[in-house]
Amino acid sequence: MRKIISFMHISLDGFVAGPKGEMNWITVNEELFDHVEKRINGTDAALYGRITYQMMEGYWTTAADEPDASKHDINHSKWYKQAHKIVLSETMKASDLPNTTIISDKIADKINEIKQQPGSEILLFGSPTATHALIEQNLIDGYWLFVNPVVLGQGIPLFKGGENKTKLKLVSTHQFNSGVTELNYAVEGE
Repeated sequence: MRKIISFMHISLDGFVAGPKGEMNWITVNEELFDHVEKRINGTDAALYGRITYQMMEGYWTTAADEPDASKHDINHSKWYKQAHKIVLSETMKASDLPNTTIISDKIADKINEIKQQPGSEILLFGSPTATHALIEQNLIDGYWLFVNPVVLGQGIPLFKGGENKTKLKLVSTHQFNSGVTELNYAVEGE
């Protein structure tokens, strides 16, 4: 069975974005890009909420075509175009978007169907609202977190409270020169 892994940058105090969605506190550099790219290249599907999907679609479909495109932009753009995209949205309608599935209702049923299909893990990129919806329905199988050495004090939390108790097992860690720490957790069954 395929697993859904939530991929997030997070502050030390548990926020994935500032109060207005700011993400200018996130450390990104070549060391992190190269590390993340290795795992993403083994993944054939991405899951997004509508807002994150629209941001990704607006950038990654043409990022490699820019004259000053970085190695990361070229590689990720190529991966993005090939990856199957799953979008949770109550407002988007199914259309002719290439290689894209839109889920607007019966989330648990449809996600569980997708998890039964052949393929790799499904990375849930950012998308705090989608993440919260999947947490509520126990559909996330693991967390791939990049803890940034910053305290925001307020913002959009990864875990908003009210969720069922979830036991996690630490699978691996990695420390980057920037001070960012990667934590890989698997959700343990009860």
